Amino acid sequence: MNRRDFMQTATLATGGLLLSFFVPSKSMAVALPAQDFSPNALLRIGTDDTIRIILNKVEMGQGIWTTLAMLIAEELDCDWTRIRVEHRVIGGPRTVESMWVLSTGGSDTIKSEFDRYRTTGAIARTMLVQAAAQRLGIAPGQCVTKGGFVQAGSTRLSYGSLAADAARLPVPQVKLRERDEWKLLKHSPRKLDVPDKVNGKAKYGIDIQFPGLLVAVLERCPVFGGAVKSFDASEALRVPGVRKVVQVPMGVAIVADHTWAALQGRKALRVEWDARGISNPDTSQLFTQYREVVGQQGISVQNKGNSESAWPRANAVYEQEFHFPNLAHAPMETLNCTVKLSADQCEIWTATQSNSLHREEVIRFLGFRDEQVMLYTPSMGGSFGRRGSFGNDWVMEAVHIAQASGEAIKLIWTREDDIRGGYYRPVYLHKVKVGTDAAGMPVAWKHDVVGQSLFANTVLEKDIAPNGLDYSTVDGVNGSPYIAHCPDHTVMLHTTTNNIPVLAWRSVGNTHTAFVMETVIDELAFAAGNDPVEYRKKLLGRHLRHLAALTTAAEKAGWRNALPSGHFQGVAVHEAMGSVVAQVVEISYSNGNLKVHRVVCAIACGLAVNPDGVRAQMEGGIIYGLTAALFGEITIEKGAIRQSNFHDYRMLRMEEAPDIEVHIIEDDGKMGGAGEPGVAPIAPALANAFFAATGKRIRNLPLLSNI
Repeated sequence: MNRRDFMQTATLATGGLLLSFFVPSKSMAVALPAQDFSPNALLRIGTDDTIRIILNKVEMGQGIWTTLAMLIAEELDCDWTRIRVEHRVIGGPRTVESMWVLSTGGSDTIKSEFDRYRTTGAIARTMLVQAAAQRLGIAPGQCVTKGGFVQAGSTRLSYGSLAADAARLPVPQVKLRERDEWKLLKHSPRKLDVPDKVNGKAKYGIDIQFPGLLVAVLERCPVFGGAVKSFDASEALRVPGVRKVVQVPMGVAIVADHTWAALQGRKALRVEWDARGISNPDTSQLFTQYREVVGQQGISVQNKGNSESAWPRANAVYEQEFHFPNLAHAPMETLNCTVKLSADQCEIWTATQSNSLHREEVIRFLGFRDEQVMLYTPSMGGSFGRRGSFGNDWVMEAVHIAQASGEAIKLIWTREDDIRGGYYRPVYLHKVKVGTDAAGMPVAWKHDVVGQSLFANTVLEKDIAPNGLDYSTVDGVNGSPYIAHCPDHTVMLHTTTNNIPVLAWRSVGNTHTAFVMETVIDELAFAAGNDPVEYRKKLLGRHLRHLAALTTAAEKAGWRNALPSGHFQGVAVHEAMGSVVAQVVEISYSNGNLKVHRVVCAIACGLAVNPDGVRAQMEGGIIYGLTAALFGEITIEKGAIRQSNFHDYRMLRMEEAPDIEVHIIEDDGKMGGAGEPGVAPIAPALANAFFAATGKRIRNLPLLSNI
């Protein structure tokens, strides 16, 4: 890669160049020593030989804290133990770095940053070699690098000792290492963030503390769209430790010395809500409405041939309906946001996937200049999409409370707030009609999808939901190799609206589309008298990643081999975020008791930069998806959420977790994501295994509520 190519690939949406000399800001928490070397704002090499790598994305459990560091370290030839990683602070005086858009999602971090971070490391190493060569009076070609040193014969110069000289050099053109030269990539080094998380040094948003900081909790209307009519704070203010009670647009906030006082104050608060004119249908009513919508004209997503004229020619026709409930994200660390607000500055500490978007909304609301709002990203205790809210709900709540109270506050959501506070995976309904030929293979396919749009009326609407067509809703149906196999097919999207706030949930549209596609195909395979794996192979044709993942998962799971008495298997394969994942689930079912014993997973993702990280994401995705498949359900009753905590919104427990085996299949094709693709296939594989055990097809989730 030459310098011009790097400049082009490093340009972000705002027009800022990733490759630029770092201009330290006076408002930074840690001032840079004058002699530190920072070839760009992603890497800083200290005179003490410390390597500081700045994340251009947010670590939320997907492992990029380590993997992005690997990309720089591979080209830099540094000492792995000297690396320190930190999130980027956004805000302060305008520099190139302050204009970069910081947003994380879509399982694209390693794909999008792969060349940028490697090139950063290569540039730094080249400049350090040039600095060493100049100091020693030799040609750069006489120098080699290893473990944070430049060596020339018996002379070894540490990177830190060369930092000041390297900082004065022009940015060079570089050539990145070929795959066969890699020493670190495709391996699994020690995770850089684990020690601090184990010993308690890692600081999460909920850990933020400084003198004068108060704690706030917010009482919200139980009916989405409702507002405060009146409130009585007299009893709340009598609670020891409660400082203030303030009304904000989202509800009534209790501001107190500590969390316990705030919670007790909220219990004592009396609020009368105004929900007049608001109609939030119950979940059961939603499905009734959605059935009516299917009969109406929607937006055409795919249309080939004439599926209507194909039905009379079909040997058999199958028609089924599928229901999917709202789902909560339920990250282990509930939402929180600390705000310190003055007349001319706002400082925010919160773990968010949409750093730039959330900060920009605060700037607009306060009427501040860009440099007056700082956003710091602490460690994040999970997200699964919840902290990517385009509505910026919890951050704006905190800003409003800080403004209304005149105090520095830390807003904390309880688990009840989290479950009932909105932003769920939408309710969906699918109606599928498939015609098969004499061999039982699909030849006609009609597919209707009904549900709320995730991206309508957001900043991403033009890209993901243009003209009302939200591609995320049909992702996994649109472009399916099974549908493409049919000469006559149509896919129709019906977008609905209501007051329930919705948001992308880990693996986005694939959370429901994979279930429909893979259970329908399984049903067709059995109707044709075919083995489910072999039937899929016939349809997948030239889809090599699908075939590789499916074949590997089946072989490693012992598909067709004898199983222990009472054990049964189900299979599913699905593409999401550029990767294909196949899973085989082994279960037993007796006297109403379902036990998931084993999951064998194969992922075809192109290049696995950090294999252990990929395995971890598959394991986590399987547990997360299995939890939702078995238990996940948010229900609306009388306009409000019925569930409130983990007693009625179940999580999979350790003793319920299956053995998980992950196999990674690499190829030279385009790199796929790993953070989300493991979620989608587990529910259909489980449902297909349940059919093998009982002869009953599952068409509505969660499974345990529908058997």
